Amino acid sequence: MHVAITGSTGLIGSALVASLTEDGHRTTRLVRRPSRAPDEASWDPEGGDLDPQALQDVDAVVHLAGEPIGERRWTDGQKRRIRDSRVESTRLLAETLATMDRGPGVLACASGADYYGDRGDEVLTEDSGPGTSFLAQVCVDWEAAADPAREAGVRVAHLRTGLVLARQAVAMKRLLLLFRVGLGGRFGSGRQYWPWIALDDVVALYRATMGDGPLQGPVNAVAPEPVTNAEFSRALARVLRRPAVVPVPRFGPKLVLGELADTLLFHSKRILPERALAQGCHFRHPHLEEALRAELGTPERR
Repeated sequence: MHVAITGSTGLIGSALVASLTEDGHRTTRLVRRPSRAPDEASWDPEGGDLDPQALQDVDAVVHLAGEPIGERRWTDGQKRRIRDSRVESTRLLAETLATMDRGPGVLACASGADYYGDRGDEVLTEDSGPGTSFLAQVCVDWEAAADPAREAGVRVAHLRTGLVLARQAVAMKRLLLLFRVGLGGRFGSGRQYWPWIALDDVVALYRATMGDGPLQGPVNAVAPEPVTNAEFSRALARVLRRPAVVPVPRFGPKLVLGELADTLLFHSKRILPERALAQGCHFRHPHLEEALRAELGTPERR
């Protein structure tokens, strides 16, 4: 296959490129600068510029690009960048694909588990409605921006991704630092559900959307074992062999991060990957502690 990928230098994008290349597939990385290599093509999502020729012999497009969500406090300008970087780039890709006679047959777009908002203990599947938070509305608009491609007959998938377990993930780096200096613990009550997924498994789900893959429409890219923040904290403490006795009060992160802290740390999303399981997708790391040990290279103490 020939797969075009935006956001190819990010966490998921770089792992996906490596996985596809290892299996003999060809990748083209869409970059927001002049192309410098045979496997690159230039595009300008902010300027609305994408040459359809760059996608002419491509079988599938994976769209992962977007302004990072958790790297800085949410000002009005930052929230606008978060939304526009996702919605406008998706719209440009979808409208370009809709004009092509023999273009890619698949568009797999990143989306977020935050689609569902803060829902407490409610069990959420792909059929559940959206939440009302800022990120929930971003996800709604983000997914809707792919409609031109969908209406033109392109098979579209939206992977609503939870916390990705990977050493290099920004969120995981921050958690690891807290635990390693002995300040790890639950956030607030710890009863809020944290959707998560191993990096290997989210890459496998993207690959399951390609070719004759069965996945399309909304796909919950989360592990089949929902856990609360307290359970997550205890598992990470066991893996790192560090204490998890210092609860983090809600006002602390909110004082530093504002609205961002509530969304990333205290909202509860008890999500199941119903569509992936129904289609027979295999999760290599379905259990949290085993997934953490595999990613962090920490064997179980016997």
